[in-house]
Amino acid sequence: MNIVLLESLGIPEAELKKYAQELEKEGHTFRAYEKNTDPAVQIERAKDADVIMLANMPLSGEVIRSCPSLRFIDVAFTGVDHVDLEAAKEKKIAVSNASGYSNESVAELVLGMAIDLFRKVPQVEKRCREEGTKDGLVGRELKGHTVGIIGYGAIGSRAAELFHAMGCRILAFSRHRKENVPDYVTYVTLEELLGQSDIVSLHCPLTPETRGLINAERIALMKKTSVLINAARGPVADSRALADALNEDRIAGAGVDVFEMEPPVPADHPLLHAKNCLVTPHVAFASEESMKLRADIVFDSLQEWLKGGQVNTVLPRA
Repeated sequence: MNIVLLESLGIPEAELKKYAQELEKEGHTFRAYEKNTDPAVQIERAKDADVIMLANMPLSGEVIRSCPSLRFIDVAFTGVDHVDLEAAKEKKIAVSNASGYSNESVAELVLGMAIDLFRKVPQVEKRCREEGTKDGLVGRELKGHTVGIIGYGAIGSRAAELFHAMGCRILAFSRHRKENVPDYVTYVTLEELLGQSDIVSLHCPLTPETRGLINAERIALMKKTSVLINAARGPVADSRALADALNEDRIAGAGVDVFEMEPPVPADHPLLHAKNCLVTPHVAFASEESMKLRADIVFDSLQEWLKGGQVNTVLPRA
């Protein structure tokens, strides 16, 4: 089998070499490239591939249809909205993801953002460097406040655990309700969650139903003292509407790790200039531990597919 990795998995080169050597011992070829989003370059690199491996780089239908031998797409990411699944389905190509690798890293960053926003860490850090004091910048504790989790899946439920440990009340809204949820979690409607929460954290996938879910109308339901955190997918929240709400003091703050595009984010993006907006360049999923776990998952998925099976299935093998 010809196996092509189209972008870095974020692990040391020595670790990647171990995976490659194992595949080569089994008689497969393995080629790894640095990220390039140009479809023509991708086609040239993957045109003879039986398997394409990638992380969160866009993989278009043009590329997929230009690889006649392609039978498996192994995605080193939880979301797969950056892969043209319709083209994969049309060509009967199996697709697997790496669900679960970033549960801890995303949940921890969300908690960190909430603390930073509540305790006004960016502002007091700036004040300290300016030889100032805390005057006018005393923040709030998380304990006793209400956290609303939109998308109570693996990452959302882990974030809920961490917030609960901090003494927060937990509300959840999800399209599919889990059974046997902890007794500290209360399912409510989206409108109830937005109206009652002091912290709203997004953890839903990007689908036609969730695109623009947090729009101007729904932001208007939030408390003026509340904060919104988006470490899910950028288009779930309307960036312009969120920036306007921040600049007009209709909500107290936001933590944003994801945008409509992958970083670098354009300098004129509205959220880069909004008041009380903590921004990071899509880093929530990435920690040393999560990158190692992700690599283990995608290479295990590959081995399972090579043996005739499939795990972490998004589209089943034909």
